[in-house]
Amino acid sequence: MLWGQRLDVSTWLTSFPRNTTSFYTFEILYNKVALYLNSGRLKYSYWEFKPSKNRNITFVELGSKGLELFDDKHKKMAQIIASWKVQPVRFLALGNRTGNLGIYFYLPTTRKFEASFQALNTTCDLPLACKPYGICTFSNSCSCIRLLTKKNHEVSDCNQRVPSRFCGGGTTQVEMLELNDVVTVLKDAPKRINVTKTTCANLCLNDCKCVAALHSYGDYGDPSSEQCSLFWLVAGIKQVEKGSGLSYMVKVPKGTSYHHNNPNVKKWVLIVVGVVDGLIIILVLGGLVYYLVHKRRNNLQGTNNDT
Repeated sequence: MLWGQRLDVSTWLTSFPRNTTSFYTFEILYNKVALYLNSGRLKYSYWEFKPSKNRNITFVELGSKGLELFDDKHKKMAQIIASWKVQPVRFLALGNRTGNLGIYFYLPTTRKFEASFQALNTTCDLPLACKPYGICTFSNSCSCIRLLTKKNHEVSDCNQRVPSRFCGGGTTQVEMLELNDVVTVLKDAPKRINVTKTTCANLCLNDCKCVAALHSYGDYGDPSSEQCSLFWLVAGIKQVEKGSGLSYMVKVPKGTSYHHNNPNVKKWVLIVVGVVDGLIIILVLGGLVYYLVHKRRNNLQGTNNDT
């Protein structure tokens, strides 16, 4: 979308990442502009911008300072402002690889286009930051959900040994594996309210197209606030702090992992999610210790030479 270009409501921009059947869209809707990950017949939002006071959008236009939103009287009512104020905005683009929305300007000193605005500034907030069944950790790196089988103790890497579909009349038995301290950035999935976590898991188990579920406790002590979202793809998973009130579950072949009641499952998931972060911390501390020892040794040698 170029500077001065206008897009009416109910139009969108599209980009296609490599090696996946999913694609991204930036859509202009009546009440918001939003980013979506499209998969099959469903689409999941992962970023949105709404005008205040529930005002409706008629069209958007890329101005010199950012993306401007107009009402039915052609009056500007909201604006996504680009942070760079020296150079004018040149274009808006939806990234093919990341699905991030950016507003760009030209920087003469580098002779390159630079982003003055990005909808998502954190890697883990991107919908496809990691491959399917991968978890984006606090260090913005990916850790696979490695599934351990009871029978032969083989470990699968991310989505290996996990069927991409559970429909088709097969006899494969399945179960829901709960992942601790993770959520998905994908929103607007089919939702059920006033359901327990067990019911939420069963809803996904009984739907062959469902591959993951997110249960929200809402207000503790109020069962009516519990919600269940069902997903047709496993993506956008990121690590979060404990006590989020959310429970993310993925569908796996039965026997792939230990039973949920087994304490080894919780320990195993925590190890998988934290393994990359733990290695980074160990490497940093090890390097610091080596530096201090090496520096002290050089100081001692210098003192001996002076004497």
